[in-house]
Amino acid sequence: MKTINMLGVKMHASTMSETVSHIREKILAGGFTQHVVVNVAKLVNMKKDLQLAESVEQCDIINIDGMGVVWGGRLLGLDIPERVAGVDLFHNLLNMSQENEFPIFLLGATDEVVQKTADKVQQLYPNLKVAGYHNGYFWDNEEAVVDKISKSGARLLFVAITSPKKENFINKWKDKLGVDFVMGVGGTFDVVAGKVNRAPLWMQKYGLEWFYRVLQEPGRMWKRYLVTNSKFFWLLMKAKFS
Repeated sequence: MKTINMLGVKMHASTMSETVSHIREKILAGGFTQHVVVNVAKLVNMKKDLQLAESVEQCDIINIDGMGVVWGGRLLGLDIPERVAGVDLFHNLLNMSQENEFPIFLLGATDEVVQKTADKVQQLYPNLKVAGYHNGYFWDNEEAVVDKISKSGARLLFVAITSPKKENFINKWKDKLGVDFVMGVGGTFDVVAGKVNRAPLWMQKYGLEWFYRVLQEPGRMWKRYLVTNSKFFWLLMKAKFS
């Protein structure tokens, strides 16, 4: 996959189909593949959070999830074919796993949400084996959860925990997880379980998913997006005119 460098961060400028095909080949080849997506907030936070930056840079596949990053990269003259949204990649990988008989493990969210996600995934992909699942509140006993994942027989692990916790957890335990592929999926389980609605397609197309999230959770999200979007714009301008 083609690699680009944007604001000092290595990323893969690939399409959805290229990404899924590449992941399938890596799983079949064995070994371990660590995946991450970057969006505006993560790019900004990596500038001050060195542990997060290291966890992202250690990944084998770094996809671009966020129209802000796509447009920003194009403004800087970078060739980015499309956005590879984490929630869409999640579903594409579930379908690929079903076709190739790869068991999966779901990690993150609350007990209720992760169980509803497992149930929904089984409805959507009836021939897919869900090897196990666990909530995302296990920080007093990480090793036991890692052991559970390792013994499950899963080939793919999806981690629905907030950033930077998920990136740092994956990077810390990657040698003991016992899976071939691991991907952080953020709030995807909330969407799949029906707890949170995803933005309409027209808002996704025009890069307004962040605004839709603010409308749903204004108290928690408005400051986060105001700060990170403003900082991202400033970084872009500095890069453009330097």
